[in-house]
Amino acid sequence: MTSSPTLLPRTQRAARVVGPAFEFVDEIEWHQLEKNGGFGARSRPLLVKGAVKQWPAWERWSFDQIAGLTRPDGSEAVARFITGVVEQGATREQHDLPVGPYLRDLARTAARPLREDVGLLSECRRRTLRAGDQFHLDWSYMKTFTPDRLYLSQWDILREFPALRGDFDIRRLWPGRRWTWEYVFLGPANTVTGLHYDFPNNWFCQVRGTKEVILVTPDQSRRMCPSKKFDWGATLSEIDITRLEEQPRELARFETVRGLYARVEAGDALFIPKRTWHSVVALEPSISLAVFGLTPTEVVIGGGMAELRGLLHRLRLYRWGNCACHKTAGPAADKTV
Repeated sequence: MTSSPTLLPRTQRAARVVGPAFEFVDEIEWHQLEKNGGFGARSRPLLVKGAVKQWPAWERWSFDQIAGLTRPDGSEAVARFITGVVEQGATREQHDLPVGPYLRDLARTAARPLREDVGLLSECRRRTLRAGDQFHLDWSYMKTFTPDRLYLSQWDILREFPALRGDFDIRRLWPGRRWTWEYVFLGPANTVTGLHYDFPNNWFCQVRGTKEVILVTPDQSRRMCPSKKFDWGATLSEIDITRLEEQPRELARFETVRGLYARVEAGDALFIPKRTWHSVVALEPSISLAVFGLTPTEVVIGGGMAELRGLLHRLRLYRWGNCACHKTAGPAADKTV
């Protein structure tokens, strides 16, 4: 069952890690974006406040409503859950579990108000900063909880329930000809997606809950300690934000980057350009939809190379045994939620 973690007092947390300097990501209100002619060609992240509130999903996608989804035969929806930090090397044991009970439990914890003093950048501190200011994040926050949470990550919900596709009018936000792949992320507070980048562009749509997203632009990739571990479609970083104090070599490199920070609240959409490093920390129980998109040219070039590497990997000719495809032993599911 999902439980609310007890946060340690800041005086009991690990020694202070300074980390990189950050600035706020570019931000615009949805109505202002439409007034300016919509979203055009862009190579930097952009937070669009209120975008998701314009779509049917804002009314229809609650924890309880998704918990009530049933298959055509009337059976409960079942999906694959994982434990551990997503996109940080090999994940731990995976579990095929019913979605309904998990989400109904999240609905109960989601009703609790979010405290203003939690997060890498707490809300009360964020209000003292302005666009263009540089600031450091409070990495000791990562020691206030255990990130090994049971997490429904990358559920291909729109393929399983195609009637839901009309709830997201992504073409209104992202016009043009492209193929898209949509995945839902459902989980409690304190799930962590480790630093990585994806080869397609991505609209990260937050339907419920609040998440913090840190981003590093592709021109700083050499400082991000890219991992040789294979993960289809993604490049992982050896920098683990949940234990920076244990990684002096990686931390020294990480502290030289200039990062961007976004607080993505329910109703917001964040554009994450291709090859932009990012990590996500959930402050509340959340429902997120990631929409990856490729133009025809990007399908041929980027998609073709990703498929080739995936095929070579399956043939044991490319990074076999050094990948995020295999499970390792982990705690039982009923102890990790």
